[in-house]
Amino acid sequence: MNTTSEQNSSAVQVGEFFELDAAADVKNSAHYNDDIAPTKVKERTWNTWNVAALWVGMAICVPTYTLGGVLTAYFGLSVSEALITILIANMVVLIPLTLNAFPGTKYGIPFPVLLRSSFGISGSNIPCLIRALVACGWFGIQTLFGGIAIHILLSSLFESWAALGGTGEVIGFFIFLVMNLSIVIKGSESIKILETMAAPLLLAVSIGLLMWAYPQISVTELLETPPNRPADASFWQYFFGGLTAMVGFWATLSLNIPDFSRYVKSQKSQIVGQIVGLPATMFLFAALGVVLTAASTTLVGETISDPINLIGKIDSPIWVAIAMVMIIIATLSTNTAANIVSPTNDFQNVAPKKINQTRGVLITGVFGVMLMSWELIKKLGWIESDVSVEAMYTNWLLGYSSLLGPIAGIMVVDYFIIKKQQLDLAQLYKTNGIYGGFNSAGLIAFAVPVVLTIIALTTGFLSWFYQYGWFTGSVLGGLVYFVVAAKDKEAVTSGQQVEQS
Repeated sequence: MNTTSEQNSSAVQVGEFFELDAAADVKNSAHYNDDIAPTKVKERTWNTWNVAALWVGMAICVPTYTLGGVLTAYFGLSVSEALITILIANMVVLIPLTLNAFPGTKYGIPFPVLLRSSFGISGSNIPCLIRALVACGWFGIQTLFGGIAIHILLSSLFESWAALGGTGEVIGFFIFLVMNLSIVIKGSESIKILETMAAPLLLAVSIGLLMWAYPQISVTELLETPPNRPADASFWQYFFGGLTAMVGFWATLSLNIPDFSRYVKSQKSQIVGQIVGLPATMFLFAALGVVLTAASTTLVGETISDPINLIGKIDSPIWVAIAMVMIIIATLSTNTAANIVSPTNDFQNVAPKKINQTRGVLITGVFGVMLMSWELIKKLGWIESDVSVEAMYTNWLLGYSSLLGPIAGIMVVDYFIIKKQQLDLAQLYKTNGIYGGFNSAGLIAFAVPVVLTIIALTTGFLSWFYQYGWFTGSVLGGLVYFVVAAKDKEAVTSGQQVEQS
C-alpha cells in the first residue's frame, strides 16, 4: 500500500482496486471536486443484482417498447427480423459496455475523468459535452412521456384535471421533472434503491400487459407478417441499417458506464450484472411492444404504438391509475440513470470548482426543458406543427451513433492497448500533469470519422459510412487512435533516451 505526503497525492491499492489518497496538490486543482473524485473502495457497494436491476430499470421504457415498430416501419424488417436484430444489437453493445466499465470499477472514476486519459483534461470537454447534449435531449423526451403518464393518472382520478388537456400534460412534465432531479441530487444510493425496487415491479407489469393482450392476437401470424421492403431487396442492407440504429440506442451508456461501474464492488459483478440485465430485458420488452401494438386494434379499436396512450384507453379508472403509476416508475428509473447522471458529471468536468453535482443536475434540467420547449408550446396550443417527438428520436438513432462510436473505440484502445490498464489517478486531476491540456491523438482519432460522416451526409459519397455509423466510427476511431498514440508514445520514449545519453 502506498503512502502520501501532506502535499502530494497518490493512488492507494486495495486488493485489485485503487483509490485516491488526495492531498493539497489535487484538492486545490481546478479540475477536482468531491463529486467527480474517485470513489473509495468502501463506497463501491453495488452487487450483481444492483447492476442487473439498473439495466432492467433503464431498458423497460417507452422508447424500448416502440423499437420493434421503428424497425418494421422505418427499416423495412419483418417482426421476427426486428426482434432478432434487437437481441443481436444488445449483445454487440455489451462489448464496449463491459470493457469501458472496467476502469470505472478498478479506479472508481466517472466517465469524464476517464476521458482525460485519451483526450487530455481540456480536450475531454469536447466528447463530454457532445454526450451531455444527447442525454439532455433524451431526458426531455422521457420527461415528456412521464408527464403524459402523470396527466393520464390524474385524469383517471379527477374529471377537472382531464379537462386541462394539453395544459395538464405540460404541468405533468414539470412535476415529473422535479421528481427526476430530486432523486439524482440525493446521490448514487438513491438511484440504486430506485432501480432495485423498480425492477421486479416493472417485470411484473410487463407480464401482466402481455397476459392482457395475448388472447387477442396470433403470435404465429404476427411473426409471419411480411417485411415492409421491396420484394427483390437484399435483407442484409436493411438488417445492418437497423442493427446500427439499435446499437445506437445504448451507444450513450457504452461511453458513460463508468459513471455507474465506479460504485460496483467487483469486476465480476459488473460483467455478470450487465449480461443478465441488458439483452434479455431489451428483447422481451421490445417484443411486448410488438405484441401490444398488434393487439391494440382488437383491444381498443385502433392501432396504437404508444403504451401510455394504449393503457389510457382501458375502460377502468382503477386499472388505468395502477398502470400509469407503473409507467411513471418505469420512466423515472430510466430517466434518472440513463439521462441525468451522465450530463451531471459532464457539466462538472468543465468547471469542477464552480459546478458541483447539484448544479450539474439543475443545468441538465434547464437544457432538457429548452430542448422540449417546442413540444411543450405545441401542447399548450400556442403553435401548430407536424413534427413529432417519435420521429425526432427515431432520426437520432443513426445520427448520434455516428458521433459516439469513435469515442467508444478510442476509450477501449486507450485503456486496454495504449495504457495497458494502468492510469495515474492523481495526474488525472492535475492541470499541468501528464494528462493536462489536449491529447492530439484523441482529437485526431475523433475528427477523422466525424469528417467522413459529414462528407457522407452532404455529398452522398461514402453513404455506407454514415448508414453503419457506430460500427464504422468505432473501428476507425480506435484504429486511428492506436496509430497516432503509438507514434506519440514512441517519440516520447526516443526523446527520453536521447536525454539520458
